[in-house]
Amino acid sequence: MMPKTSPHQHVMNWAISVPGDKTIKRDIFNNVWMTASQRYPYQHLTFMAQGIVELQNVELGCVDLSTPTNLFLQMTGATRCDSEMLDFAKHIVVVKDRQHIALLSEYILQKILYQPESTSVQTTAIEAFHAGQGVCQDHAHILIAMCRALQLPARYVSGYLFDQNYPHLASHAWAEVFLENQWYCFDVSNQLFTPKHHIYLAVGRDYLDVAPIRGVREQGGVENMMSVVQVLAC
Repeated sequence: MMPKTSPHQHVMNWAISVPGDKTIKRDIFNNVWMTASQRYPYQHLTFMAQGIVELQNVELGCVDLSTPTNLFLQMTGATRCDSEMLDFAKHIVVVKDRQHIALLSEYILQKILYQPESTSVQTTAIEAFHAGQGVCQDHAHILIAMCRALQLPARYVSGYLFDQNYPHLASHAWAEVFLENQWYCFDVSNQLFTPKHHIYLAVGRDYLDVAPIRGVREQGGVENMMSVVQVLAC
């Protein structure tokens, strides 16, 4: 995935080093992807992405008409909402506005404690909700599931969070909810509701739409992936 310039950010430069035949394309959500094909046997592959992104410090919502908002009302396997989750949301969101969605985010974090490595990329919103623990991906899925059940379009955002005290980070995820004809940021894990420190990579219905990296191989074998992320101030 490659970040693109938007009201939230200005991509000054971005470069990806990857072996093989490369192509760049956009998906249905207007995300920018690079795909590469490796035709010969290999023992290991190294991918490196680096660049400079200037954050725009936008406090208000973002108008984005590149994808129909109704697409983000679709329930997916990861964002289904059961009756207990819906009751939880209805009890808090008595008015469908930013204040009450932020309050819902606060209650979600209280109920689903942030616990690293407690879930996997296959964990669904329902599973994480009833387990009472998860990571940023689960918090985003749960909020998205509840908002869609309330007939509010909501989408999953994949990206990075800048924190000057912690430059070595993993990739991050949060949700955006469509309110008053704009998309608003709701970072449940960090209780941040303006994207002042968020670098956007891609948006989709859930994690599977915007997985940072994915691949397909034709032959058997064993694979293992390691990643390192640094987000630094310029």
